[in-house]
Amino acid sequence: MSEPVKRPTHHPLVEMTIIRLKEFLREPDAVFWVFVFPLLLTVALGFAFREKPPERIPVGIVDGPQAKVRLAMMQKSPALQVRIYSVEAGREELRRGKISLLVEGDGPQPVYRFDPTRPESRTARVEVDDALQKGAGRRDAFKAKETHASEQGSRYIDFLVPGLLGMNIMGTGMWSIGFATVNARLRKLLKRFIATPMRKTHFLFSQFLARLVFLIIEVTVVVVFAWLVFDVEVRGSLWLFAVTCLIGGASFAAIGLLIASRARTLEAVSGLMNVVMMPMWICSGVFFSYERFPDAVKPLIRALPLTALTDALRAVMNDAAGIATVGPQLLNLLAWTVVSSIVGLKIFRWQ
Repeated sequence: MSEPVKRPTHHPLVEMTIIRLKEFLREPDAVFWVFVFPLLLTVALGFAFREKPPERIPVGIVDGPQAKVRLAMMQKSPALQVRIYSVEAGREELRRGKISLLVEGDGPQPVYRFDPTRPESRTARVEVDDALQKGAGRRDAFKAKETHASEQGSRYIDFLVPGLLGMNIMGTGMWSIGFATVNARLRKLLKRFIATPMRKTHFLFSQFLARLVFLIIEVTVVVVFAWLVFDVEVRGSLWLFAVTCLIGGASFAAIGLLIASRARTLEAVSGLMNVVMMPMWICSGVFFSYERFPDAVKPLIRALPLTALTDALRAVMNDAAGIATVGPQLLNLLAWTVVSSIVGLKIFRWQ
């Protein structure tokens, strides 16, 4: 007489969540991209944009009768790094972006050759003209005092860390859900799940729960590292910060589910993921403010989930903002979560 089949002792949702956690931990590549890569990215960009003295602006002078005189004048400026070139070499260095401005002209009146679309070139134009005007005898009517802003929130690293955190939450949330779902479909695992008492919602929400477990670890590691190494603190409520991260993680997990609901190959889901994430990488203010974009497109940019998440994270971390301030961003993320989940469940295909 055959032995009776043992039924699972837990709810199907719990069983599937435990399975997903074990599957994830057995994938070294996934562990690297979720935990190690965000930390390496934070280290690299954090040290690249840490507090340090401003770099000198590289400029060139065309060799000629006035070259040495201009060189002596411009070397007095603490903002300029000056070198003499021939006409051909100087223009080539300018074309390649090695220098920001080239001073030409053999007469007493210099000619500034530069690209006005480059911010550093416009800065070089001001600094070079100031140095040459002073060397020619101009006197300033007054000397202004300087006060350097270095408190948290005014540094670029304070702007960068929340953006990186939001980008990591987006990337790992979408990739982990999308790839896990499509990979299970390719291996015919989803087809086998149809024959079990488990519901579709059990399988899909187990993906969410497993993602949220690793989200807590991922966010904690990045935030603690940024605090210890770069002195970036969470100035606002830790509870509000945690809720913001959880809602953001759920939002991108839902979007990942929606994208993977019908994809049949890893190549297809990979392409769809990149199509969805690329505009947010560029427009959502991860590395620079989206205020640089035209006013006409800003409402569309603010509607993106990554924009809402990074704005909310920056407000809580740097400005100690409360729920009233970040409420619109959280509602935006909740809307993405609900809509993506409903549509994803509706069109989900097991095979």
